[in-house]
This record gives sequence, structure tokens and C-alpha cells, in this order.
Amino acid sequence: MKADRILVDCHVATMAEGGAAYGAVEDAAVVIADGRIVWVGPRAEAPAVEGAAVDRLDGRWITPGLIDCHTHLVFGGDRSGEFEQRLGGATYEEIARAGGGIVSSVAATRAASEEALYASATRRLAGLTATGVTTVEIKSGYGLDRDSELKMLRVARRIGREAGVEVRTSYLGLHAVPPEHKADRAAYVDLAIDDILPVAHAEGLVDAVDAYCEPIAFSGEEVVRLFEKAGALGLPVKLHADQLSDGGGAELAAHYGALSADHVEHASEVGIAAMAKAGVVAVLLPGAYLMLHETTPPPVDLLRKHGVAMAVATDCNPGTSPVASMTAALNLACVQFRLTPEEALAGATRIAAKALGLTDRGVVAAGMRADLAVWDIGRPAELCYWLGAPLLSRRYLAGNTT
Repeated sequence: MKADRILVDCHVATMAEGGAAYGAVEDAAVVIADGRIVWVGPRAEAPAVEGAAVDRLDGRWITPGLIDCHTHLVFGGDRSGEFEQRLGGATYEEIARAGGGIVSSVAATRAASEEALYASATRRLAGLTATGVTTVEIKSGYGLDRDSELKMLRVARRIGREAGVEVRTSYLGLHAVPPEHKADRAAYVDLAIDDILPVAHAEGLVDAVDAYCEPIAFSGEEVVRLFEKAGALGLPVKLHADQLSDGGGAELAAHYGALSADHVEHASEVGIAAMAKAGVVAVLLPGAYLMLHETTPPPVDLLRKHGVAMAVATDCNPGTSPVASMTAALNLACVQFRLTPEEALAGATRIAAKALGLTDRGVVAAGMRADLAVWDIGRPAELCYWLGAPLLSRRYLAGNTT
């Protein structure tokens, strides 16, 4: 067998379903050619390879590269002042209704140059890649006018080209109503759906379409219009659903065959059953739950009961989840939501890939991209156990070390 690289003296948590916990193969070998995995299994059974570099990993564990399937990584400024307000007793909704929250980030993002947005986003990205992330989703939604939304999406694409990570973009035009449209939100909805989205799509900047469906954001009827437009353009959809209240977001996501419904703290059993039937992934965001001092966790037992796949993501954003560590998100998902470590790690690999509509990563298996993370751990559960410990030894992106 011809190969470019073989990894030996290692253990692999393949994250394949069925079989051993974590899909674990101890004393393993991984063979890589042309950026893909061509063989994985016990080292004693590894095929003979020609011309391959040999990486000896000194007994370390390999997992699929982690996938952060929900971030708002590109934005201007920060909202540490609102953090202080919340600690003083103000609620997220009170701050938003008073003109803070998302719209304060809009002003800072509009004022920032593409170069400044790229520089600040890559600083935050460093925290994600240092915790094993090889694929990241990045949303727009802090521009809320044509030029600024396109600016954010161009920066996200640049990150994917230059910053050592694979990027998927989501257009989040229905994130908040910008200040200049407060008196005529219908005009903004028209702009976001009929003007900005088609232009962003025509420029090749959009992989999926997202919306924030809440009483403080956008109604189900407004989201339906957006999703119908996305469908006409051939784009998949996602939804910030039922975070602060049960607004039927889970059912709406299911009706449109969304890739994922994210947050879902207040989703009903009817909505969860609909998600299960439609194959919609529930993306759990423990950083936002922590920072907002929420008391109603996602209905994990109902999600398990109905067989809804659960992903885990950082929700890295300036207001409600300033989390730039994927392993921290795994720990919080276990501690706050009572996921098992195996569920959490699957949620940041195999299931996170599904939440982005990706079928070529998230599992260490023949035919998959050789996006891998190598860890200084004794067992996979440590990735969910340590909070803040430097566990990553190296990453491979398409078979190349980064």
C-alpha cells in the first residue's frame, strides 16, 4: 500500500458507532494518503506501506479533529461591560431591550475593518485550535446591513483559507433588528431575505442559513420567509430555537428539515419528537447556559428518549458565551447537562459533523479526511474531565501537522 504517513505507537478513539466505548482501538496504527485515512486498526494488523513517513506518538490518544459547529467567531469589540451588568442583576433580555446585547456588537462590527475583524477572530480561533478543533462553523449576524454582513462572511472565508482550520459559514441575517430599522422591522426583514442573502449566496459566501427565533428576536412567520428563500437558493437551514422560551422553534426546524436546532433549552416533547423524525441534530451550548445563569437545562432525557443526536459547541460570541475552548465546552456539557463523556465527545466529532451536513469527517475511518487531534491523555474521558489543562499534543489537517 502506498501512503504518505503512518501513525503508530498510539491509541485511537475512532468515535465510530457500536462496538467498544469511543470506538477505541488500543495499540493502533493510522495510515494516511492524499489527505485521507486509508486504514485504521490494530498495529499488528497494519498493512505494509511504501514511502510513508512514520510518526511515533509515544502512547498518546488520537481522536477525530474536534468540530465546533456553532460559533459567532467574527465580531468587533466585546461586551465585558454587559457581563458586569448581568453580574449586578440585569437579565439578558433587559439588556437587549435597552439597546445593548447584539446591537452593541453590531456597532463595533460595522466600524471595524476586515483586517481588524480577521486579526481579532484569529486570536479567538487560537483557543479553539489549541483544544483540538480542525473544523469550525462561523456565523454572520453582527453586521445587519449588506456591506457589513458581506464583510463578516468574507473574513470567515479568509480564516478558512489562511488560518489552519476548515470553515463552514452560516448567514445569520435574522439575528437582531438593527437600530436604523427599529421603527420598520418589516423593511429590515425584506432587506435581509430579499437583498443580502441572494448577494451573499451569489458571491459564494454562504454554506447554510440561520435565524434567531425568540420573542426578543424574530417570529416564526419571519423565519419561515427566510427558510423559504434559503430553499429556493438550495441552501440548508439551521435555527437558534427555544433558548429562552418554547416558541415552537424545534417544530419549525423539523418542518424545514434543518441541519440543527441549537440551544433547545425550552423545546417541548412534541418538538423533540418532530426533530427526531426529521433527523434534526440538537446542538447544546453549555457556555451560554453558564454565562446567562439559566436554570432550565436542555431536556437531555427527552432527547435521548426520542433518539435525537446531540452535538456540543462553544457558541463563542461576545455577549453570552465568551468561550474559546472546545474542551471547556465538553466539560460544561457533562457537568451542567449530565452528558456522559462519550456522548459529549461524539457531540464534538461525529454528531457535530452531521450538524454541519458534513459526511467526510468526525470519525477516524477509512475514506475520511485525515483531520485528527493527538492528546496527552491516558483515556478519552480526560478530554471532558480537565477544565483548562493543556492536553493537545498536535493536530493533523488533511494529513499534515499544524
